[in-house]
Amino acid sequence: MSRATGEKTAVGSLLTNGCFFYPASGEARDLSAGGKQIPAIFQRKGDHLKLFTRIKISYALLCIVPIFLICIVTYAIGSLSLNSLQRKYDVSGGSMEVLINPMEILGSLTSSIKEELKTVVQNEPARMEDMDYLAQINDELREYSSYMIVKKDDQTIYTGRTDEEKINVDEAYLDMDLSMNEANFYVPDPVPYHLTQMGFTFPDGSMGRVCIVTNLSAIVPQIRITLIQWVVLAIAILILSGMVLTMWLYKSIVKPLALLKAATENIKEGNLNFNVKAEANDEIGELCIAFEEMRKKLKEQIDISMQYERENKELISNISHDLKTPITAIKGYIEGIMDGVADTPEKMERYLKTVYTKATDMEKMIEELFLYSKLDSNSMTYSFTKLNLNDYFEDCIEEISTDLETKNIDLGFFNYADKNVIIIADPEQLKRVIMNIVNNSTKYIGNKKGLINIRIREEAEFVQIEIEDNGKGIAKNELGHIFERSYRTDASRNSAQGGSGLGLSIAKKIIEEHGGRIWATSKENIGTSICFVLRKYEEHKIDE
Repeated sequence: MSRATGEKTAVGSLLTNGCFFYPASGEARDLSAGGKQIPAIFQRKGDHLKLFTRIKISYALLCIVPIFLICIVTYAIGSLSLNSLQRKYDVSGGSMEVLINPMEILGSLTSSIKEELKTVVQNEPARMEDMDYLAQINDELREYSSYMIVKKDDQTIYTGRTDEEKINVDEAYLDMDLSMNEANFYVPDPVPYHLTQMGFTFPDGSMGRVCIVTNLSAIVPQIRITLIQWVVLAIAILILSGMVLTMWLYKSIVKPLALLKAATENIKEGNLNFNVKAEANDEIGELCIAFEEMRKKLKEQIDISMQYERENKELISNISHDLKTPITAIKGYIEGIMDGVADTPEKMERYLKTVYTKATDMEKMIEELFLYSKLDSNSMTYSFTKLNLNDYFEDCIEEISTDLETKNIDLGFFNYADKNVIIIADPEQLKRVIMNIVNNSTKYIGNKKGLINIRIREEAEFVQIEIEDNGKGIAKNELGHIFERSYRTDASRNSAQGGSGLGLSIAKKIIEEHGGRIWATSKENIGTSICFVLRKYEEHKIDE
């Protein structure tokens, strides 16, 4: 796996804080923080309201809901108060107007008894002199905190007032001329009371007056209690509505933000093994999605960096192993020369040639390592130029075939592309790719008669180069790793094969820098084919 461009950050310590991931539940626990659970951020499914829409809805509900509830409460309290007034003062009707208009209340007191008296004074005025009847009516009025006075001309012929009665009607009200059949008076002091008077005519022609006096000292506290109840309930409704709407906003806004804050704390501690899930299509949901993407990118970069560190350690280990073998051989041959073991000119020449060969192998390994370092850090300079594909490969084949003959390997070249195909490439680096692939093939052919075929095929916009050998092949489980740096199959890891293990990795990077791609196919005991593609060069004529 190659490292991301320009990435040099060492972050191996970020995930060493004692975190343990539970893949089955998608949760992570921070063991260094006392087992704190890393939260997954959820929002209610199906909640697709935008944040600004929620605020507008909350404002509207805060205005409408309390008013609606207060109206309901007002109606309920009014109904209870009206029922109480009907029971206590015989208020007529069930209309809410009675509570809204105070004069309506006073005019409706003892309504049923007044209606009866009206009927009597109109149809049977003689009964107004019947003391038993008047006492009966007065007893009924007592149930409504009232009593009755009946006057004939200027004489009081009946009074229902007792010694315990606190209300003593001012005679001035009783002597007033009644121009109408009924008159109502409210007297606030010293004890508030209501006075209803009806005028009529006795059978002998005398002027009659019936007065109903109602004690209002109990109605004022009742109204006060009703008002207090209404105020308390209105305040409770406002508080409850505010709490409900606040909790709704808290659940959809503040709570996800708090969970996001908890997630940032875990990222700060170096733990990235958690999920930030957003199911709401609002601003908070978009923030959660962006946060989750950031977490994934950060975790991916850390994984890449850690993988790069592991590869670096493996590369250093492999290079150390591969350098140790020729160094040990060189030391052995030099010690043989120093000890006089090479006592003949032929032996001395053989020893010196071996030392030179081992030193050359070491030089090639160091050069490959230096080249890979430049490729990996993107500091490699390319000299791209137009190349005739056929001419270029014929020159390469001529150079390669001489070396392969000494190794008992036949080389075949088959160009199925047009002879005039042009590509844009760095000739030196492209030759390095071809040489690395060919050298890799020669290592794994074994002792049998070797064969390497190079084929070129042309497509609409690119050319494909295939380098095929008849070697021992590569197992399927290893085929995907051969372009990784320092990777070699287990069977090939020995000093006889030599090399740094960077050849195919270097080839891959060079081809990718040319805008192409490289891959491999293989069958065990049959051979391996490595293919890469390069884009063709085409001139675009500009019409004048």
